[in-house]
Amino acid sequence: MIRLVIVDDHPIVRGGLRDTFADAEDILVVGEAGDGAEGIERAELLAADVVLMDLRMPGMDGVAATATLRERAPSTRVLILTTFDSESDVLPAIEAGAIGYLLKDALPDELMRAVRAAARGESVLAPSVTQQLMGQVRRPSAGTLTDREKEVLQLVANGNSNREAATALFIGEASIKTHLQHIYDKLGARDRASAVAEGYRRRLLT
Repeated sequence: MIRLVIVDDHPIVRGGLRDTFADAEDILVVGEAGDGAEGIERAELLAADVVLMDLRMPGMDGVAATATLRERAPSTRVLILTTFDSESDVLPAIEAGAIGYLLKDALPDELMRAVRAAARGESVLAPSVTQQLMGQVRRPSAGTLTDREKEVLQLVANGNSNREAATALFIGEASIKTHLQHIYDKLGARDRASAVAEGYRRRLLT
């Protein structure tokens, strides 16, 4: 029997999921939780085999809860179930240790197959999530930013204009523009905003 805990901040969603697994002979919903912290407690207390985890919840979100469960209960498999499939949602969840990532439009049979696969230690990904990860793998590897480029990017992230950044670094404004173009090329960014966002994602910025 697969022991399942459902973690979602919407009671109606939890009720619908509980009903989905009601007739499954090999899956038993042993508990529910409305946020990540409560989900961790329930998963540990109830010895869950699989946790069906929402991503965006008040308090502790699904990514933080997944990472904590991976440390405290490594035998418990976390299967993300959410409405969000952007790269900024998918990658942190997978990196935190989720074994699978499904969307809430999945059919009941898909959910049951996914829970069974997760319990066996097999990864399960929605098609759109697979495309996101494939795109990440196929993306040309970016070069490492130089210390000067990191300084420029940090100044831009802090809201400085090209002229202000040039003044702060005692270099010409044309040099700032050159550094920015190199940053764009290395990070695969189109503009200042996307470069800053990518910089934060790669933990290049503070």
